[in-house]
Amino acid sequence: MRTPTLEDLTLPGTELADHPYPVLARLRERGPVHRIRTADSGEVWLIVGHDEARAALTDVRLRNDVRHSAAGQDDGGHTVGRNMLQVDPPHHTRLRRLVAGQFTTRRIEALAPRIRTIADELLDAMVPLGRADLVESFATPLPMAVICELLGVPDTDRKAFTQWSSDVVTPGSPHAAASAEAMTGYLTDLIDAKSGGDEDDLLSALVGGRGEDGDRLTSEETLGMAFLLLVAGHETTVNLISSGVFALLLRPEQLAALRADRGLLQGAVEEMLRHESPLGTSAFRYTSEAVELAGTTIPAGQPVLVVLSAANRDPRRFPDPDRFDIRRDARGHLAFSHGVHHCLGAPLARLEASIALGALLERCPGLRLAADPADLTWRSGLMRGLHRLPVAFGQGGLGARVGSE
Repeated sequence: MRTPTLEDLTLPGTELADHPYPVLARLRERGPVHRIRTADSGEVWLIVGHDEARAALTDVRLRNDVRHSAAGQDDGGHTVGRNMLQVDPPHHTRLRRLVAGQFTTRRIEALAPRIRTIADELLDAMVPLGRADLVESFATPLPMAVICELLGVPDTDRKAFTQWSSDVVTPGSPHAAASAEAMTGYLTDLIDAKSGGDEDDLLSALVGGRGEDGDRLTSEETLGMAFLLLVAGHETTVNLISSGVFALLLRPEQLAALRADRGLLQGAVEEMLRHESPLGTSAFRYTSEAVELAGTTIPAGQPVLVVLSAANRDPRRFPDPDRFDIRRDARGHLAFSHGVHHCLGAPLARLEASIALGALLERCPGLRLAADPADLTWRSGLMRGLHRLPVAFGQGGLGARVGSE
């Protein structure tokens, strides 16, 4: 059995936020499983190989409930309510069943016209200015508007939600606790207001809905589900849109090919997901017993992170993995995880990204990067995405919608 040495990734030259891929590649070359130390998480086990990641994400001995941690004395508390990322089957199975009916293919596809309208409204305000931060002006407000409309959150409160969400998912944020408390209070009041009402939104459906056996979400579970849908349904899509546009702007030939053939759009979204996964890692898993993976034994009670971004650049699965190619067959990537915790909102994220990119291609023929790529910084931790993406629209940028007067 292989016993990995402790890799100290807090040392100089091992920056995982802005330049993770060379570090992860060096680890992967020495094996798919490693024991490491980071500044944010302390000592954890990393899984960086594609096949090993798929195996780990379906291994029932790797549990999401923190009570399986050797260091855990209780349930660890919950950021906001109790949600599907913090529980295991059969509890997870029950929660997912109660909400899955709200994410049918027909319901997601029906959102397309509204998503395009939101994208156009944002571009109407942004393009005439000549330049903008695409993260702040487009990639963030679009999915936030969509998920808030789904949940029935008034548009006047969306700016606050955006800040709360960012604080909660940012490692080491000094405002995380206060933002979680503010979000808890707001969502609790919103859920109470929707109890017994007849509004046609997702949160009202979760509050009043029942399963076929009469089961329903408890108040804590409804709160946790609203929190998860809001944060996961927003943050991942922000990163997907901004990172995807950034990848295209760095490669003019790829951008030109996509402009020339919109039939490449769906494949381009999959390559964006593979090449720069909006989720850098899975949520923490904990070994409920000793687990042998690829010849390495991880003892019971250990925290494990499946590094989705590393798995998606494993050359054993994707040849020349650091090359961004919108014509690549990127199927099999793990950007939305795998197994029972595969992201429920993945179809919505793909739809939003496709519409957002299509609108940018149509409305902004002169789109270009307005900053030195080396000056841009990345968020670390569970979420991976750019803090900002300055762009200019150049000649030909359309201040009005195509077809409008």
